[in-house]
Amino acid sequence: MRTEEVELKVPDGFQLVLGQAHFIKSVEDLFETLSTAIPGIKFGVAFCEASGKALVRFEGTEGDCVNLAKDFAARLASGHVFVVVLKESFPINVLNRIKSVEEVAGIYCATSNNVTAIVAEAGGGRGILGVIDGVKTKGTELPADKQERHDFLRKLGYKK
Repeated sequence: MRTEEVELKVPDGFQLVLGQAHFIKSVEDLFETLSTAIPGIKFGVAFCEASGKALVRFEGTEGDCVNLAKDFAARLASGHVFVVVLKESFPINVLNRIKSVEEVAGIYCATSNNVTAIVAEAGGGRGILGVIDGVKTKGTELPADKQERHDFLRKLGYKK
């Protein structure tokens, strides 16, 4: 078995959802799910087939998102992996909708951070073993940090 680190650099203003599904229909179902989740949502989705032509299949509503999703998927080149790239929206707004798509087997991460996927190749196949999302923890929050977190969530409208 050979392992490789595949870096996915998420540009400012974009969000990444990385997961695994199990059927060629996944790309169309993810497109429909995202399109109906938020009116006017800007996104791209790409899906790596695991057999047959083994193509990167893609759909989306915004060119930069589609191109980034295709690029990430092509570099991952791992069977049944899907990439969703969002612009001007957040994974929290669509993650449960994505998880409810029948073909979705799991989510590796949902983030605006740069991600390193640990990919393995063996026996002619390729898959993601896991992801590194973010930096090493630097400590535990203090009262001022807790207040900052509370204030931030309320500013965004997620808490009252």
